[in-house]
Amino acid sequence: MKSTNSRAMEIQQVTGLKPKHFADLVRASQLIFDPSGGVFGRQFQVDLSVFGLSNHVIDNLRQLGQKYQYASPHIPIDIIWEQLTPETRSWFIDHKNIIWKIEEAFPARDED
Repeated sequence: MKSTNSRAMEIQQVTGLKPKHFADLVRASQLIFDPSGGVFGRQFQVDLSVFGLSNHVIDNLRQLGQKYQYASPHIPIDIIWEQLTPETRSWFIDHKNIIWKIEEAFPARDED
């Protein structure tokens, strides 16, 4: 799958999503997939329904988080967009300005 600037620009124009929204989504997906950050014995429970996430959207974001578990969140827009289900895309557009709050719902990770 080749990333193209024109496809990314089209997605941004149609949806109103910006690169920062996609980076927030990737970071949130990584946390949804692995809330412990790979630290053995750490267990966290976060009620994701407060963010309007259905089980289907959570499953789609977990898959995304698993795929990009150790990646930089700055993945090309069109690459991420293609991996989102229609329901996840709708949720993403509707909640683009609160996605960063998902990350805040989890305990901070030591990323040094």
